[in-house]
Amino acid sequence: MQKDDPEAREVDRFILEEIDSVPHLEALLLLWRNKTKKWSTDEMAHSLYVPADTADKILQDLARRNLIASDAAKLYYYEPSSEDKNSLMRSLEDAYRRELIRVSRMIHSKAAPAIREFARAFRFTKDKDKE
Repeated sequence: MQKDDPEAREVDRFILEEIDSVPHLEALLLLWRNKTKKWSTDEMAHSLYVPADTADKILQDLARRNLIASDAAKLYYYEPSSEDKNSLMRSLEDAYRRELIRVSRMIHSKAAPAIREFARAFRFTKDKDKE
């Protein structure tokens, strides 16, 4: 996608604001692609190759952001709220398919400042202990 493309900018904005990790993105896209299916935590864990507790956290994060829905049985599904959202999801899927590395790097780069801050705090504590 071109940087001057409004659709590409909207996809990038969505990724930066709403997607915490690559498994979050992949879970959202799985639910979107399979709109008629309701997913259990175990099914999602199996599809993402992650532990069930990780899949549960991912699904809860996505539901909390109103990107997906869940029912009383704790089954998760994609609930289209508007044609704009469906259009965004199509663009997101296309961007991820065509620009896997760029999208993955964008997601991973979001965590970098927090990790660096944690490392600085640890280094400060360690240096302080030497005194």
